[in-house]
Amino acid sequence: LSRVVKEHQSKQASQRDVQEQKRRAALHSVSRVSQALVDAVNSGVEDAYANEKKLEGEAKRLQVNSEQFVRQTRQWLALVDGFNQALKEIGDVENWAKSIEKDMQTISGALEYAYKGSSG
Repeated sequence: LSRVVKEHQSKQASQRDVQEQKRRAALHSVSRVSQALVDAVNSGVEDAYANEKKLEGEAKRLQVNSEQFVRQTRQWLALVDGFNQALKEIGDVENWAKSIEKDMQTISGALEYAYKGSSG
């Protein structure tokens, strides 16, 4: 009877060892599958993060370029306004010069008339 009990205990111990080996193998397989899934998900997340960083960089460059364009456009508008003002002033000077010339002709005519009248 004791021999039967010992055989039974020996078989149970052997089966426990086999079950433990299978359990470890199963845990190892589950761990590898889990790691493979995490790696696959992380790869997608890494790509999305990299794309997000690229987009942020492009957005910043676009903002800087837009600000530079706005500054340059304002400078151009200021130059055009200054040019228009200069043209108006030239027109004003020309009108003033014509007015002075007309006044001088009137004065010259009057002086000639007075000179001829007193000589005559």
